[in-house]
Formats: sequence, structure tokens, C-alpha cells
Amino acid sequence: MRRIAISVAATSMSVMLAGCGMLSATESSDDASPAKGNDITLGLLLPEKANTRYEEFDYPIFKAKVESLTNSKGKVEYANAEADAGKQANQLQRMIDDKVDVIVLDAVDSHAIADGVQKAKDAGIPVIAYDRLAEGPIDAYISFDNELVGEVQARSLLEVFGDQLSISDKIVMMNGSSTDPNAKQFKAGALSELKGKVTIAKSYDTKDWKPENAQANMTEAINAIGAENIEAVYSANDGMAGGIVKALEAAGVTDLPPITGQDAELAAVQRIITGDQYMSVYKSYPDEAESAAEMAVAKVQGRDIQFDALTRERVDSPTDKDIPAQLVPVVALTKNNIKDTVIADNIYEVSDICTAELKAACAELKLN
Repeated sequence: MRRIAISVAATSMSVMLAGCGMLSATESSDDASPAKGNDITLGLLLPEKANTRYEEFDYPIFKAKVESLTNSKGKVEYANAEADAGKQANQLQRMIDDKVDVIVLDAVDSHAIADGVQKAKDAGIPVIAYDRLAEGPIDAYISFDNELVGEVQARSLLEVFGDQLSISDKIVMMNGSSTDPNAKQFKAGALSELKGKVTIAKSYDTKDWKPENAQANMTEAINAIGAENIEAVYSANDGMAGGIVKALEAAGVTDLPPITGQDAELAAVQRIITGDQYMSVYKSYPDEAESAAEMAVAKVQGRDIQFDALTRERVDSPTDKDIPAQLVPVVALTKNNIKDTVIADNIYEVSDICTAELKAACAELKLN
């Protein structure tokens, strides 16, 4: 995977992927007339509901962008697999049977879905892998630099220790599902920063990313290591961070160790404000979902110049090489940059975050 230039702002630990200027699928070009008009149907397959982002952000943002690109003539056929790979395979087959024009797929199990991707290809339906790199003959991929996400999470933990960092410091790693290729990349990125600097006392691959599974794993880690000996917890996402907090609190821990996360879920942002979670990784869902919609519409309409401009990177999957791709910027979210990230991007209003019980903490951060 070729990375584009990275700039790190030390004050906020923000990490941006500075891409080249990109043409929008709505911009004019020297392409011939579109192969299809605006009356198109796009299939959108998302993986689960435990992570609130998919229902609250990805789907509605994608749908709204398709409507704006097609003068409200384009349709989105949507399905959520609820973490069930078999269910997603059936949903994919139904979209093939319905003869949608293109499928945007966020795979529950990237390997298991490969046969379905091949069936779509055989039916002449392009498949764009969204957020997770599916196997099989996909036409393009859009996501974040996942190893970079893990690196940012790990660096944030190390930053907490500062000059007091020691190889004897024990941390617990709560990684994502083993069936999700992104989870492996987050883990690899984190390990590249943590190895040789701290002791990874326990490490778990958490089934289905479920918070309750992370909570059970964390309880086991506490029993094995001792709560007082855990200096920090690497959590690959916010949902699991919530389960980790519950396990620590159930063990009687009142001064929680620094805990990472990802996805900037509302509950996580609130935990960051109260100090129950140290950081999350904010990934711009509007940028990802809107770019995916632009890619899909450009692909269906045969606007090759726009499609190529949107997919300047190349990635490899276990089954295919040099897949056209776009990698979207990521930012480390801490209490210091809430206003500049999720609020500035209209993901949340201050009133969503700063409930009555958080009024004092929000005032300290000048969130008003």
C-alpha cells in the first residue's frame, strides 16, 4: 500500500493524509456521455449495528450524496448484516438478483464474501469495497489508512507516559474481530509502536467487535494481571472501550488507566470529556461516505476520468493486486480538539455532547 504524505501536528496528535486534488463525480470532463443516466440503483451493504456509526452516519450520508449527484433520481438499496456473514451473503445475492447497477460493500467477513463478489462480477455489477477490504474481484476500495490508525492510537498511549515510560509498564490490547482485515491492520500498526517500549501483558482478538465480549476479556485480564498492575488499555474501537470501562469499574477501579478508542462515538466523546477514556480516532464519515458515493456513481455512469481521480492509490488484497483505492484522513481525538473535529464537522452539536451531568466538565473545555 503506497501512503501519501503524512503530517503530524504534535499539539493535537492529528494525522492527516494529504492527498492530491481530486475531481468530483459531479464535475464536467472530456468523457463521452455517461453510459447510464441518473436513474440508477446503488446497493449499500453495511456490516453491523453494534457500532453506531453505520446507521447514524454512513448510510444517511451516502444516501444523501447519491441523491445530490443524481438530481434525486438515483436510489439506494440498503441492507445491514448485523454482524452475520451468512446474512450478508444473502443480502448480496438479493442485490445481484435485483440487478442493481453497483454494490458498495462493507464486509462482515472479508474472506467469506469473496464468492459473492465473484457472482456480482459475473453478473456485470461492479463492487466497491467500503471501509474493509473484501476479497474477490472488487473494482475499488475506499477506507482509511488502517495501520496508521493503530499507530496513532499507540502513540497516544505512549504520549501519556512521557518520560516515565518503561518496558515494565503493563498494557492490555483489546483488538477487533479476527474476521475483519481492518482489525489486523489496526493491530499491526499499534504493535509497530508498542513493541519494545511496554509489556503487552494480555492481548485479545474480540469476537464480532462486541462490547460485551471486550468486557468479558477485560475481566479475564484483570483477574490474571491485577487491576492495579494495568497501566493502560489499547482498545481498537469505542464500543469495546465502553465494555472495558465497565469491567474496570466492576473490579472497583475508580482511577481508570488511559484507554484508546476509534470512531468518535457520542458515548466515547463524553467519556473523553469526563476522563474515563483518553482518546478516540476520528475518521470523517462524511468524507468517506460521500467519496464512496462519488466513486460508485462515476463507475456506473462510465465517467472514467472522475473515477480515476478518486482512486489514485493502489492496495493489495489476498486475492487481487493493484486495486484502485482512496485513503481518507484520520485525526486523534482528545479533549483538546473536540470543538475542531466532531463539532466543526457537524457530527454532533454541543447540546448532544454536553448533557446536564457534563455541564461543568464541558465548561472547563469551553464547550458551549
